[in-house]
Amino acid sequence: MEGVMEETTERRTDVAVKGEAAIKPEFLTTKEKFHGFIDSEWQGCKGEKTGESDMLVEANDTSVEEPEPKKFKLDPKEEKNAETTDRKRLRGQNKSRPYTKPTTYEEKRLCLSVIQKRECTFGDKCTFYHDVTAYMASKPADIGEHCYLYETFGKCEYGLTCRFSKTHTTPDFNTTEKEDLVKAFEGRTLTKNSLSKDLQFRLRKRSVAFKKSEEYLKTLSNNKDKKKQHANANLVEICAAEGSADPKEENKQLTIDPDHPPPVKTLGPLTDADVTKLRPCEKKQVDFRDKLYLAPLTTCGNLPFRRVCKRFGVDITCGEMAMCTNLLQGHQSEWALLKRHESEDLFGVQVEGCFPDTMTRCAELINNYTDVDFVDINSGCPIDLVYKKGGGCGLMTRTRKFEQIIKGMNHVLDVPLTVKIRTGVQEKSNIAHKLIPEMKTWGVSMITLHGRSREQRYTKIADWDYINTCAELASPIPLFGNGDILSYEDAMKARETGVSGIMIARGALIKPWIFTEIKESRHWDISSSERLDILKDFTNYGLEHWGSDTRGVEKTRKFMLEWLSFMCRYIPVGLLERMPQKINERPPYYMGRNYLESLMASQNVGDWIRISEMLLGPVPKNFIFLPKHKANAYK
Repeated sequence: MEGVMEETTERRTDVAVKGEAAIKPEFLTTKEKFHGFIDSEWQGCKGEKTGESDMLVEANDTSVEEPEPKKFKLDPKEEKNAETTDRKRLRGQNKSRPYTKPTTYEEKRLCLSVIQKRECTFGDKCTFYHDVTAYMASKPADIGEHCYLYETFGKCEYGLTCRFSKTHTTPDFNTTEKEDLVKAFEGRTLTKNSLSKDLQFRLRKRSVAFKKSEEYLKTLSNNKDKKKQHANANLVEICAAEGSADPKEENKQLTIDPDHPPPVKTLGPLTDADVTKLRPCEKKQVDFRDKLYLAPLTTCGNLPFRRVCKRFGVDITCGEMAMCTNLLQGHQSEWALLKRHESEDLFGVQVEGCFPDTMTRCAELINNYTDVDFVDINSGCPIDLVYKKGGGCGLMTRTRKFEQIIKGMNHVLDVPLTVKIRTGVQEKSNIAHKLIPEMKTWGVSMITLHGRSREQRYTKIADWDYINTCAELASPIPLFGNGDILSYEDAMKARETGVSGIMIARGALIKPWIFTEIKESRHWDISSSERLDILKDFTNYGLEHWGSDTRGVEKTRKFMLEWLSFMCRYIPVGLLERMPQKINERPPYYMGRNYLESLMASQNVGDWIRISEMLLGPVPKNFIFLPKHKANAYK
């Protein structure tokens, strides 16, 4: 330990100043010593487990090589001489990463007809197992002795394919049930907003009616002819200013063409449409103020993760960003992003699109076939795939289309419409303050502002002074601020501004218990065993959501590994020399207070796989994983 102390003091003098978190010297170490300790202790743990050493797959062989550590920003003079390839390596995503379908982890699966105890519709042409004995002989070994689904709900719908099947399978391969638990959950819908086969079929055949959307889109098409619009407007202004000597002539000039309504509102008889249409005051009202909002997080903000955050006190949850065109085409994978658990009491969905017709129809589809409390428009997404076609941040520069989208969605929705934006597109050219006063007149119920531009992505510090300025402009509409919140102290500083509430994104991925810290105004020195229990809960929720068969287990593992790529950045409070930890400070190599704490601090993909093996058993032989994000904020 003395050698480590001497070596770490040298590290602190020249490296810690450049964006590294301040950790007590006695815990600091080097990369070589850290990984040497992790590997040796892991091998020791494996050796103690008799009979399991052959079953466990070496994690280093199943992971892609660890990416190079993030380089610090160069001086302006040095930056000019840097190679373009090195600069490209600082991008935030691992593109073209390897992908393996979950179906490839099983050579041959058991036919669904055997599980459901019915006749197979494919007959002799079916390529799946129908012989239960042969399937059980080729099936991978069970992961554990307790099936979460069976012990929670009284039965496991995956039957013999469950990776915990010994719990609910008799020696003659029949499945058992707990009648008392089955009755307790009978008729109870735990997850809502699933896509029915009937609706999917009608969406694919384009036979779903969008009456309200067509009404709104018709008004847009009628106003396309700009010359007629300006001519009618000028005619009304002239008649109002000069008047007409002949009342009959005045009536002729102001005759209203039903196919071409005037650009100004006119009085007329009260129709049924006016009576039945919901006015803004009659729409569902949601009190957003002074609440903690979990941001819609692509990939990691799945339903099991949101359930974990609900346990720690988050108030508002939102589904992952969904593409409106994919929803309209009935894509099952896109509709899965709209699913809502019963524990999510204040839940919304976020949609992305760039055209008024598709966004309006998508809003009406969500309004008619899902149960949500609000709908959010993503106009802050910075990725090229979305921006280049005019969506995400691109909407902020296409104000006319943006206005048509907001007004159209408001026309068809019975729930509030919210918008998430950034400060702007270019780094030094903020435009949010110009958009917010206009959005107030368009009918937005809440605005969320991320304190960075598109060019900044997640680098640099979020501009909370600018967020405060925009919050004053947005009043009385609530405005939520977002950016760089990783502790309750960060949240308190954010609340000192004029924002109505705060949205937390990466901070929740790094430490989901941040919502408890904020509500209790304290730093939580959470132990490694408590953090492992959080991962156990996520595992159980994942098996419930994605399934307890091999396919569901590997899908749960994949999303857990994506989450661990963020969670490994957390530094325990007891190890910090200066509190709180800042979100853009890179954790140096350090030894935890026990082996599990050290293992959870590793930024090596192979060590994340080891953690997953503790909860979901050994990985398949053909398993490979590379995280989606490279932690671009460390700069």
